[in-house]
Amino acid sequence: MRRRRQLSNKQKRWIAGGGIVIFLLLSLLVCWFAGRPLIRFAKEPDRFRAWVDQQGIRAPGLFIGMVILQIVVAVIPGEPLEIAGGYAFGALEGTLLCVLGAFLGRLMVFLLVRRFGTMAVEVFFPQEKLQSLRFLQNEKRLSFWVFLLFFLPGTPKDVLTYFVGLTKLPLRIWVFISLVAPLPSIITSTIGGNALGMGNYAFAVAVFAATFGISALGIGAYRWICRKYRRD
Repeated sequence: MRRRRQLSNKQKRWIAGGGIVIFLLLSLLVCWFAGRPLIRFAKEPDRFRAWVDQQGIRAPGLFIGMVILQIVVAVIPGEPLEIAGGYAFGALEGTLLCVLGAFLGRLMVFLLVRRFGTMAVEVFFPQEKLQSLRFLQNEKRLSFWVFLLFFLPGTPKDVLTYFVGLTKLPLRIWVFISLVAPLPSIITSTIGGNALGMGNYAFAVAVFAATFGISALGIGAYRWICRKYRRD
């Protein structure tokens, strides 16, 4: 039997680099042709709901695909899509679809980064951004920090999603965290979107105002943690 030739380290780096270049080009194309229209679409809830109604039984699957795209292409903001999901599908179904799509997207990112390493992360984020998260290299409290940062509204979950793949967090822990920890921020967005869809504008304003206040606290806590560990 013919023995398969082993690739050298240089050849492996070239293959990995080629894969990252292809991924980057595809991401740029997706951002241009799908990301920008998706953001505009999600910011027009009435139009989005009409589109959902037209799609019939395909609508949930298509929406999950949109959420996956938003997670993988990290420069696309997720908040408008979550609000549109609550507006078009209702609070319960919108939440379930957002959670499932976000989970699948984060799982894909985790496995991608585990395969290609830092090169996959630097497609979207500069090295300085990664340095601000170096405290997550502490294996003893890694699960706690990752859960907390995904639980707190307002934290930059896009960069965190990519960075987690560089850590030694076990896949089973990541599955649990990515399913459970982001629930508060998703639920508030879909409930607010549903309230808008039902014409309950006072309640929607109250939900978004409360979310804004909690997010401000979350951002403050995140920055404090980063500064504290940067000094240590």
